[in-house]
This record gives sequence, structure tokens and C-alpha cells, in this order.
Amino acid sequence: MTGPIQTLILCGGRGTRLRELTETVPKVLVEVGGRPILWHIMTTYVHQGFTDFVLALGYLGNEVEDYFGGADAGLHRSADQSIRFIDTGPDTNTGGRILLAKDAIAGDTFFATYGDGLSDLDLGRLLAFHRAHGRAATVTVVRPQLQFGMVELDDEGGVVTFTEKPRLDGWVNGGFFVFDRRVFDYLDGDPVLEQEPLRHLAADGQLMAFRHEGFWACMDTYKDTLALNAAWNSGDAPWCTWLER
Repeated sequence: MTGPIQTLILCGGRGTRLRELTETVPKVLVEVGGRPILWHIMTTYVHQGFTDFVLALGYLGNEVEDYFGGADAGLHRSADQSIRFIDTGPDTNTGGRILLAKDAIAGDTFFATYGDGLSDLDLGRLLAFHRAHGRAATVTVVRPQLQFGMVELDDEGGVVTFTEKPRLDGWVNGGFFVFDRRVFDYLDGDPVLEQEPLRHLAADGQLMAFRHEGFWACMDTYKDTLALNAAWNSGDAPWCTWLER
């Protein structure tokens, strides 16, 4: 199968750690700089030439459809993007949402991402990396900045060094994936993607990591929302690679 590379965005979670804002709106519509975070994520893809989207909806999914002006037969088209909406239920797990979107994925390879992460990731390089290694799955890994200062002590309890909010030494899941259709063989029922599916892919030698050293942030809590809005308001929003500010 050939055609445009689609991007599957998981938009259905309840955002319970953001309940100050998600009682009445889905997490993906929480605003950064006056626009939903979903808009920022999609604009990142569109700016880099990837304009075909599948949105896996759930909690308050009708609000997401309304934001785009509704849809006929689950498909919305505009001048620069195609969007298909899939209802995956309010309480479905991440792997389950991907599995339920299977029939909406037309090609052999597709992007997948969460609806709460922002990055200046080079998507073209990510896709090229995935195609070059030939495995079923690629996960982008990042080294986020820690929330706390790190203290190094000597044997007597003396402070040797104090580093304010350093970057993590190790790598964590940054939430920007590329999958081949083979990934569906690792999804059964309603799995949590980050548990058995990724573990089994890794055990089978079918999972590779793309290291991203640039900007990455996740809007997981109200504090994260404030930080992202502060970055936008200050004119320092590194994920907005499409803007000249």
C-alpha cells in the first residue's frame, strides 16, 4: 500500500492530572498561547509536510469534532490537511486506541503520537531512520529536564556539587512513534502500549530508538500548562518551528 504517511494522534484520555482544566474540555483542547495543544501538534506535522491525520477520540470527543467544524462520515478536509475521526471510547488504553484505528490506517507505515507532547523534532529524519532500520517500530527518546535540583554528596554528607534542574542522564519515551502495520500483531484486546506491546517488540528485536536532543515537553499537569504558556508569552516557544518570532 502506498500513499501519504498518516499521523495517528491519541486524543481520548481523560487528563485526570489536569482536572482543573479538563472537567469540561478534553485534554487535547487545553490551550497554549490561545490555541489547543492539539493545534500545535498538528501544525508541527503540517509544517513538515505530513498533512493526513487520524484522531483517536474518546473522552469528550464531540468537542474535538466541533473544534474542526464537524465531520461527514468521520472525515474532515481543509486546504492543507485531511482529518479522520475515530471513536475509541472514553476509557480505552493507548494500545487499544491504536488497534481500534487499524482500519483507518491506509498505508504500511504511519506516525503515532500522544495528544499532549510538543517538540522541535525533525519528523523527516525520524521517518528516514525508521525506514532505514527496517524494524516494525521506532520510538523517539528524549532526555527531559528534571523538576528538582540534584545534589552530589561526599561520604560525610558534605555537598560536593549542586546542579539546578539538570537534564536526565538516561532516555525516556518522548511519545513520537513510527510504526509499520506489523505493530498491530502486538496489540490484542485493550493493552497499554507502553507495557506488553513495546516490551514484546523490544524482545523480538523489532523496536528501535531515535534519539532527540532538542526541545521536548509534555503537558501532563497544570504546572506544565503554565510553563508552556509562559514560554509562548515570552516569545521563546522552541516547538513552534513554523514561526519567525
